[in-house]
Amino acid sequence: MINLEVPSNYTFSPSEGTPHLTINHEVAAELDSTNAFEGPEKLLEVWFAPTEKPLPPGAKENGLKAVDSKIWEGMLDLVNCQVLSIVKSEHVDAYLLSESSMFVFPHKLILKTCGTTTLLLGLRRLLRIAAIEAGFPFHNAKSLEDVHAAATPYRVFYSRKNFLFPDKQQGPHRSWKQEVKYLDDMFEGGSAYMVGKMNGDHWYLYITSPGGTQLTPPHTPVSEKSNSLSPTRKSSTSKIPTGIVGINGDIPAEETHDETLEILMTDLDPENAKQFYVSHAAALANETAPEKANEARREAHGSLDVVQKPSSDDATFDVFGNGEDAERVLAESLTTEGHALGTVVSNNCGLSEVYPSSIYPDAKIDAYLFTPCGFSANGVIPAPATPSSSSPEDDASANKSASSSSKAAHYFTVHVTPEPNCSFASFETNVPGGQHQTRQTADVIEHVVGIFRPGRFSVTLFEAKGRVQGQGAASAYDKDDDARRAWGEAAKQRMERIKGYRRIDRIVHDFEDYDLVFRYYEREDWAGYAGARVGEEL
Repeated sequence: MINLEVPSNYTFSPSEGTPHLTINHEVAAELDSTNAFEGPEKLLEVWFAPTEKPLPPGAKENGLKAVDSKIWEGMLDLVNCQVLSIVKSEHVDAYLLSESSMFVFPHKLILKTCGTTTLLLGLRRLLRIAAIEAGFPFHNAKSLEDVHAAATPYRVFYSRKNFLFPDKQQGPHRSWKQEVKYLDDMFEGGSAYMVGKMNGDHWYLYITSPGGTQLTPPHTPVSEKSNSLSPTRKSSTSKIPTGIVGINGDIPAEETHDETLEILMTDLDPENAKQFYVSHAAALANETAPEKANEARREAHGSLDVVQKPSSDDATFDVFGNGEDAERVLAESLTTEGHALGTVVSNNCGLSEVYPSSIYPDAKIDAYLFTPCGFSANGVIPAPATPSSSSPEDDASANKSASSSSKAAHYFTVHVTPEPNCSFASFETNVPGGQHQTRQTADVIEHVVGIFRPGRFSVTLFEAKGRVQGQGAASAYDKDDDARRAWGEAAKQRMERIKGYRRIDRIVHDFEDYDLVFRYYEREDWAGYAGARVGEEL
């Protein structure tokens, strides 16, 4: 196993803000997607603070990002997936997995896995890692020596679409009822929901609330090295509480904004799905070689943790060849066919243009094409520069906004199962809708849907109301931005008219501190069947 850590003195790109990529070749070389079948993913978000600064007392400066990747690999073993590659940036580390993705921020972790992975079986280990390795407070044990000690999360979100093959799932994932019981047995104050038609495509959600639990910060000074970092919470239950832990003072409202867009697509157009087969991508790569071979080779060297650089005058090198040239790629570039062809697919299908480099120059996409088919990609998207204003007052406001935006890197992730009997694709991002004037939420949806042309798809948009629990100051996002917000009238009308599709269902949930809008669409010329693809016992 190679060292997945990026040396602290090694710079892969000309910009300090540009994300860095490291590939785990040992895992990547052994992957084969022949038996892949369950596309719809399980999605878990665990927050330990509302923002990355400030973190609760006792937490390490970089929070969860301070945890070594080897530690996370141990947790992922329980989930039954492995790390393919890692894109590291200042504010988020993006892990591309053998079954989907993981994103590690200082204050939260997002884990998304497909197939028959046992995601929830890794949750308790995740909480323990957060306490031991990242220093987050815990309240369910007297000391870290207690094997049950687990960090107290601020919020927990778990969601998924109805499975295509629920009978194949393992562990607590055999039904939504079992998943809810598993989470209820672990946490206090959780709530479970089903969104959508019972006899059609629907979406499940489990959330905990920070509002119902009063917790105190640890009494032990941060500077004192002790295993007793947190007081035991007086409770008659062994469940893990959730809530804000020891964060004093006001948090700027703009720092608390959280928005997640998820597009779940089934019945992909067969012609569009061909793009995600190795045979198609390899043929496309050979058509463009050798003209683009050196370019691809230089990009690989510019992204990977390698010492040797390619010769700039080797014009005959074929990065996608099967002979000696291919061996030179492995020896010199330390890349893999899966990652190389993943880049070809990302550029060819239009995925790289969802958040184009002309607007997001420091964005980084890490893509992988499985054998014989299947595709995964992570994108790390630093916020774009704020355009110049026309007055000193506007400049001051823009600089403040730019300073706030520069503190947050966003992500997107895409996963594709193209086989016709179980075709599925998902797209998820937390890039705020309207962050750039050319990228409203509806524009992103139309772009992504155009790549796959699904027969049907659902959209969930989960957005915080911009208010931290217990604070009285309303967020700037609570003001006059109707055109951007998911439930605003202007956005509502724009979302109703996704080109080539008719909106079948629209459901709005008004939670205490979040708003959720669920929409379901079918393609206008789609001649498929009605009803749910595969039902689950409710």
